[in-house]
This record gives sequence, structure tokens and C-alpha cells, in this order.
Amino acid sequence: MAMSASGTAPANRYGRRLLRRLGRPAGGTALALVPLAAVICGLFTGALASRAAWETSRPQPDRAEAAAILTEVFPGHDLGEIDTPPALFVVYGHALRLNTVKTLLFGDGGEYQESATGAAAFGAPPVPAAQIVTEAREHLTGAGWRVYDPQVSDRVSCADKFCATPQAVTDTALTARRGDTILNASVSSQTAVDATYLSVEVHRAPPPLVVPAGVLGTLLGAAAGWVVFGWVSRRTEGRRRRGVVNALVGVATVLWWLPVLLSVPSLLRHHLGEPHPAWHPFWEWLGQPTASLLFLVGAVCVLLALGLAAATRRRGTPEAPVG
Repeated sequence: MAMSASGTAPANRYGRRLLRRLGRPAGGTALALVPLAAVICGLFTGALASRAAWETSRPQPDRAEAAAILTEVFPGHDLGEIDTPPALFVVYGHALRLNTVKTLLFGDGGEYQESATGAAAFGAPPVPAAQIVTEAREHLTGAGWRVYDPQVSDRVSCADKFCATPQAVTDTALTARRGDTILNASVSSQTAVDATYLSVEVHRAPPPLVVPAGVLGTLLGAAAGWVVFGWVSRRTEGRRRRGVVNALVGVATVLWWLPVLLSVPSLLRHHLGEPHPAWHPFWEWLGQPTASLLFLVGAVCVLLALGLAAATRRRGTPEAPVG
């Protein structure tokens, strides 16, 4: 028994030292900053992992598949040419390239969205818009689609710039899903020759790997963030650079969390207000890439904090006193 007790004490000491090295934050401000920074790092990592998992999705419907769906759901309507997207995610209809990065950084990051294959019919509807919606719902149900409640909105359209003859217009949004394919249609009662009375888009739902990849990425990212930011706080504990490092990490944490606090309530209202066969992508709940500039500024602050922490001497070799 004595040997067992004596052998346990060194093991316990080693375990405590290991836990301290694995991310125990220093006291003071770090006790609040480290958990917040670790969690948001985990969320960002989870969003990145979910985006990578999106690459397992089937390509967006091609012209043949889209034509078959349109003929099945909207027979007798001339939807013209079918437009196919250049990539799974696009910015203003174009694939993400180096020259579109500026668009993401300076205010238009919200335009980074999943693409869709679409078509439209112009002019006055050949039959009442309500009849188009009713027939489309019947066709969708008969073909095995899950049809969601249509969303109806009213507006006023003007035939000329002075709006001498205002016209009441009813727009109906129709949403359905079959398998991994989602259909969004908009039916309008407008009668202008150069406007669309019917527009349809078909696109893919998130592939099955998106959720587990996001969860696993979040957990691993949060654990890594806890270790890194805990190390930073301990490395600078009792040092002159501690205040600067805490300030840099604090600024980064605020810049990273602020878009989340603004985006989550907005997206929740959006989801509750209209039908959604699939949730918006993970990164949109974090305010990304709409707030990608804030993310980059925060990342620079964190890199500076890591550099200052790495350059700080260990306790065994204290810095020379000032003066």
C-alpha cells in the first residue's frame, strides 16, 4: 500500500502539470477571454469544415434534369433558356476567384451563396396566377415532392415612371423538396410584357456530411483554441506584455463575436417567417463572409498576440528591468 501511495503522488503531480500545459488560462482577464476566444475559434473551424463537406454534394441540376422538372411541374409554360451555374457557390453568379475577394471583404460578402439552375417566363400569365400555383402544387405532390405552404405578398406596380396607373400585384413563393433537390418558384400576377410572371430555381440540399463535419470541426477547433489561448495567457502572466496581449485577444474576440450576435437573431426570424427545406449554411450564422473584414482584422490581432507571447522570455530568464 505504501508503494502504491508513493507512486500515485508523482503521477498526480505530473497530471496537474500536464493539465496546466494543456491550456489552463492565467488569472484575471484571461479567465473570461480564453473561453470566449476558444468557442468562437471552434465555431469558425466548424464552419470551415462544413464548407469542405459541401464538396461532397452532387452538382447542381444540369439542363436536362432541370428541363424534366420544369416540364413536370409547370407544363404549358414557356420558361425559355435554362441557366446553369458555373460552380456550387457563387458571388453575383460567378465562381469565386482572386478578383472577387475584394467583393467579399468590402460589404458584399453576403452575395457568396449557393448557386442554382434557373429559368423564367416573361409577360402576362396565360392563366390566373392562383391557378398556376394550385396546379403546380398538385403536380409536385403527385411527383413525390414535399410541398411547403406558399408565401403570398402584395405590392403595387407602376406601368410608367410617374405611376399614373398603379397596379396591384400578388407574388406567391412556392417551395418544395424531393430527395436532395429543392425547388423555389415565384409566381406573379403582373401583366407587364418585359417582366417575369414565373421564375423557378432548383438546387441541392446540404449533403449528409455537412452536419457531422461541422460538429466535429467545432469541437476540435474549440479544443485547439483553448490550448493556444491558454498558453498565451500563461506565457505572458506577470509580464509587461500581458496587458498588450490581453488587449489584442480582447479586440479579436469582440470583432469575431459581434457578427454572430447580430446574425443569429436575424436568421432565426428569417427561418421562422418562411419555409426552409434546409437551414442556411453554418458560416452565415457567424455573419460570414459578410463580416469577413472584421474576421481578418481579428486574425491579425491574434497573430500579433501569438508573436508577442512567443517572444516573451520564460520565467527562468526574466526580462531585464526598465531603467
